[in-house]
Amino acid sequence: MRTGIAGAAAATFAANRAQGAARFEVHRKDGATRRGDLHESGSLRVRFPSPEDDGLSAMFVNTAGGIAGGDRFEVAITAGEGARLTLTTAAAEKVYRAPGAAARLDISLNVAAGAHLSWLPQETILFDRARIHRTFDIDLAEGASLLLCEIVVFGRAAMGETMRHGEFVDRWRMRRGGRLVFAETIRLDGEIGEKLARPAIANGGCAIGTALIVPGDEALVERIREASESFGGEVGISAWNGFAIARFCAQDAARLRADMMTVLGRASIVPLPRLWLN
Repeated sequence: MRTGIAGAAAATFAANRAQGAARFEVHRKDGATRRGDLHESGSLRVRFPSPEDDGLSAMFVNTAGGIAGGDRFEVAITAGEGARLTLTTAAAEKVYRAPGAAARLDISLNVAAGAHLSWLPQETILFDRARIHRTFDIDLAEGASLLLCEIVVFGRAAMGETMRHGEFVDRWRMRRGGRLVFAETIRLDGEIGEKLARPAIANGGCAIGTALIVPGDEALVERIREASESFGGEVGISAWNGFAIARFCAQDAARLRADMMTVLGRASIVPLPRLWLN
C-alpha cells in the first residue's frame, strides 16, 4: 500500500514539473538586426522591449515564477552574420529546493561571422537544498564576438538565508571555428555551505560569477586590472586562445554585481541592459 501511495505521489510530482523552451534566430537586414523565426513553449517567453539603431535586445520571462526540482528548460539562439543581440532576464532567476530530481537548464548559442552576442542575465539565486544542472554549448564562427556573464548566489544574505546543502553542476563548452577552445565543469554538491567556507573555494563568499569575453587579449586584461582598487570582492582575469575570462567571488550578491558591471563596462562597448541599472 505504501508503495502505491509513494508511486502516486511521484507521478503527481512529475506531472506538475515546469517545462519551457525558447528558440529563435536574428539576422541583419538593411543595416539593422531583425528577429527571425521564434518558437516558445511551456513557461518560457521572450520579449523584445524596444527598437534600437542597429542591434536588438531580448528579455527572457519565466512565467513559472522560478525553477524547482525536475523542471526542464531549453534555450537555443542563433545570431546570423553581422547581427548584434543582447539578452537578459526580467528578474533574478530563483532555484528552489528539489526533493527529487534536479532541474535542468540547457543553453545553446550559435554566433555567425561578424555577429556579436551579449548574454547578460540577472543573478541565479539558489535556495537551500536546490539542485540544478546547467549546460552552455557555444559555437562561434571565426570573426564572431561574445560577451557572456553569469552570477550565481548561494542563498540571499540580505534576507538572512544561507544555502547549506544542495547540488550545482555547471558545464560550459565553447567552440570557435569548429574547434573546442574552452571547456570546464563546476560541481558543488552535498554540504555546499561548508565547502564555500573553505579558503581554497570561496573563503566564506556566497556569490560567484564568470565573464567570458571573445575576443580577449592581454591589453583587455590590463585595462580591467586598472580598476582593481575599486573591486569590493575578489576578481581574477586572464586571456588565452584568443579570449579572456574573469572570475568573481564576493561576500554578497550586490558587491559581486558591482564588480561585474565594472568589468563589463571596460570589456565591451555594448551598453548594459536597462534592467541591470534599476
